[in-house]
Amino acid sequence: MNTIRSETLPGALRRETVKKNVAAIHVSGKLTLLQRKLSNVLLLNAYDTLMSRQSHKIDARTLCLMIGYNSNDMETLKASLRGLAETVAEWDMLDDQGRQEWGVSALLSFAKLKEGVCEYAYSPALAEKLHDPKVFALINLNIQRQFTGGHALALYENCFRFVKTGSTGWWDIDIFRRLMGVEESEYYKSYKHLNAKIIKPAVAEVNKVSDIIVTPEIRKQGRTVSHIRFLIRNNPQLSIIDIDDGAGVRNTNVYDQLRGLGVSDRLARQWIGEHGEDYVSQKIDYVAAQSGVKNAARYLSVAIANDFSDTPAIEVAKPTSERAVRLARIQKIVASRSPTQRDADKRLFLSQLKSNSERDDFERHAWMSAINHAAIVAFWNDLMPDALQADI
Repeated sequence: MNTIRSETLPGALRRETVKKNVAAIHVSGKLTLLQRKLSNVLLLNAYDTLMSRQSHKIDARTLCLMIGYNSNDMETLKASLRGLAETVAEWDMLDDQGRQEWGVSALLSFAKLKEGVCEYAYSPALAEKLHDPKVFALINLNIQRQFTGGHALALYENCFRFVKTGSTGWWDIDIFRRLMGVEESEYYKSYKHLNAKIIKPAVAEVNKVSDIIVTPEIRKQGRTVSHIRFLIRNNPQLSIIDIDDGAGVRNTNVYDQLRGLGVSDRLARQWIGEHGEDYVSQKIDYVAAQSGVKNAARYLSVAIANDFSDTPAIEVAKPTSERAVRLARIQKIVASRSPTQRDADKRLFLSQLKSNSERDDFERHAWMSAINHAAIVAFWNDLMPDALQADI
């Protein structure tokens, strides 16, 4: 996070653009790349309950995986959480009545690790600002993962706020140095060095891996560069529709078939995202071949959850085998987790598979993968002990 101005929220949290006068939250640009990614993941995980809960929780291993840590490297996670708790967020803005408001807060008011869970909180004042789309915009994690440089991610975050207006507006060059976390460096007080080592590499990476194209422009006072701004346009090679939290599935035939059966938009996207188009398409064909089905959408839900294929309808209406019950319980657990956690769960499980055939089958069938059934059960028993044993 860095200078945050009004614009839009991505994916499921996207809202209409709100036009507002200058409103900014400044967070130290000295955050490392991993700290910056950690900050964004924590915020996304907490966003829906920012205003209703005093603290938020996420699996520590899930958190590590989402930001590129070794899932067992708790010391690095502790150090990064400590860094966020020691980082100051400052805002200077106009409120809804046009009155000036200045404030300061630690980026995290506390963080703790206990029994494999990370619990953390924001101060009430900062939580209010972070939850307001007129002030702050969430970063799409699918894009964030592509960045390898902290300065590039910082630049992207700042420019992303202004994608609808097409320009960041002019920043004082000293402010820009602060946003990049190099304001105390004598070396980067030279614009020549700043441009060569910070601006050009960051612009190149943003334009290569993100959904926007940025172009820097400078303004001089005499012979000295005094201001900088970035022109912004959508990257035609990376459509936000296709990468934004699964929204691209709305363009598929499978999605249209699901909607035609009465499946909700949310559930249709969830099924395709979790199982893949081929798997869902197979289950649609299976249900279509059954006779006497009165509620296709409900029957399809059972077929997807339990990987039905050739069993007669009368026998599969209510799964009773230990395997079927366990599969249904896994589906229930998966559905109860946040999109951030579900993505991390898949990535963590995939990292444990050794053969290409195992990985390919999981990519195709997700948690219903027959080849990986034993490993899947072991994975969830390890992650959530006894969760699969109840009522079996």
